[in-house]
Amino acid sequence: MSDEQPHTAPGLALTNLQRDRVDFARKDYESARAEDLAKLPRAHLILLVERMRGRLGDALDLIDELCSTPPRGPAGPANHHR
Repeated sequence: MSDEQPHTAPGLALTNLQRDRVDFARKDYESARAEDLAKLPRAHLILLVERMRGRLGDALDLIDELCSTPPRGPAGPANHHR
């Protein structure tokens, strides 16, 4: 795994759970990319596809959560000024 920080949009603060979900997805993705797919038995390929399908679904759910949540700064929920 690289030492790079994950890329986030300015002002986008993730909860610990959301950050964990992203980290799990990154680790599964890196693991899948490291596999030599041509040498994997059929059953392992099926499991790999199912794991990636689950991670993709979770990533899309996370995007939906972030799009429906008001932006937060580092100090917490955004203050609404009138």
